[in-house]
Amino acid sequence: MKKSFLLYIIYIGISLCGFASVVLIPMDNVQKNHLKAYGIAYAALEKEIDVEWMLNYRGGSFAMPENSEIVRLCRLKGVTYEVVSDAAYNSIVSDISDPEVNMDVVKLQKAPKIAVYSPKSKRPWDDAVTLVLTYAEIPYDVVYDEEVLDGMLPMYDWLHLHHEDFTGQYGKFWASYRTATWYKEEQNFQEQLAKKLGYNKVSEEKLAVVKKIRDFVLGGGFMFAMCSATDSYDVALAADGVDICAEMFDGDAIDPNAQKKLNFDNCFAFKDFHIEMNPAAYRISDIDVSSDRQSKINEKNDVFALFDFSAKWDWIPTMLTQNHTRVIKGFYGQTTAYRRQYLKSNVLIMGENKSYNEVRYIHGEYGKGTWTWLSGHDPEDYRHFIGDPPTDLELHPNSPGFRLILNNILFPAAKKEKHKT
Repeated sequence: MKKSFLLYIIYIGISLCGFASVVLIPMDNVQKNHLKAYGIAYAALEKEIDVEWMLNYRGGSFAMPENSEIVRLCRLKGVTYEVVSDAAYNSIVSDISDPEVNMDVVKLQKAPKIAVYSPKSKRPWDDAVTLVLTYAEIPYDVVYDEEVLDGMLPMYDWLHLHHEDFTGQYGKFWASYRTATWYKEEQNFQEQLAKKLGYNKVSEEKLAVVKKIRDFVLGGGFMFAMCSATDSYDVALAADGVDICAEMFDGDAIDPNAQKKLNFDNCFAFKDFHIEMNPAAYRISDIDVSSDRQSKINEKNDVFALFDFSAKWDWIPTMLTQNHTRVIKGFYGQTTAYRRQYLKSNVLIMGENKSYNEVRYIHGEYGKGTWTWLSGHDPEDYRHFIGDPPTDLELHPNSPGFRLILNNILFPAAKKEKHKT
C-alpha cells in the first residue's frame, strides 16, 4: 500500500512538472499589438512576476511564467501570446545561448518608476511619450520645474523630457506666432513661473532645471528625450553664464560674443555647434538639419536604419533597438535630426539615415546614469503642425517608431544574468 502511494506521488509530481509552462509574447510580425505588449510586460513586473526579455529573438520577445491574470490581460488587450512548455522554453534559451547566435536573454527585475517632465496643462497627445504610455497603460507621474527644483527626481528611475526649449526662447516661435494667443499665454506662464521660483529670467530658471536633471543622471538616473528637449538641453548647458536670448525673449540684448563663450565640455552629446543668434530664425542652433533637408527629403524617402549590435556584448544598445523591422519611417519635429559632425566621440549612434548623413537616435553615459535621445516629434505624424489632431494609436498598434520609446521605458528594469534552466 505504501509503495503504491509513493508511486502515485511520484506520478503526480512528474505530471505537474510536465504542465509547467511559459507565456511567450512574440514581438515579430505575428504580434497584433506591439505597443500594448510592453504594457503587459510592465503589468507583470508590477505583480512581481519574473519577466525575461529575449533580445533579437522574434523581434525582442517577452517571456514569463504562465499566469491566469497575464493571459487574461493579453486577451483583453489584443496582445498575441503563445503558451509553451517549460522544457520547450529552456530549449529556446539554450539555442539563444549559442555563441554564434546574435541573441541573448535579460531579466527584467522591477517596474521602473516613471516621471514625465511636462507642463501640467499639456494634454497627453502633445507629446509622443505620454501618448504611448497612456495607450500602453503604463503609469507615470507628471513633474515640472517646481518638482525638479524641489529635488523630487531621485524618487524616480526614469525621466522623459517633454519637447521643451531649455534655452528660454520658447521654441523660437516668435517670428511666426508672437501674436497668437497660445504663444502669449505660454510666455506669460513661463515668466510667472520663473518669478515664483525666484529667477529674473526664464532662461536662468530653465538652466537650473537642466542642472538638476544632469545631477539626476549623474547619480544613476535614466533620461530619455525627444525633439527640441534634446539639443536645447545641451545648448543650455553650453551657455551656462552666457546670455544667448534676444530682447523679445528675456528683456535685454543677446551677448554679441555668446558663441565664443560657449563651453562644450558641459554638454552630454554635442560639441562645436553654432547657436542661432537671429531671433526670427526658427532654430536654436545648427545641430538640427531641418532647415536644409526639405529640398532632398520627402515623406516617401524619409527613413532611418537601426544599427545591429552584439546582443551578448552590447546588450544595452541591443535592447534599445529591439524591433520587428530595422528601417523606421522618419518624422519631423522642432529638432528633426542631428548633424553628425557635432556629435562627441563617445556618443553611440543607434539609428541614422546614412544616405543624407543624418543621425536620429543616440545614446550615452553620464556618471552612473545614461541618456537616450530620439529626434523628431511623433513617429506616426510626419510633420505634426501646431493644432493638428492627436495621433490615434489604435490605428498604429505596431508602430516601430513608438516601439523605440517603449524599449527605453523597460531599460531601467533590465539586468544581465545567466538564465536558470
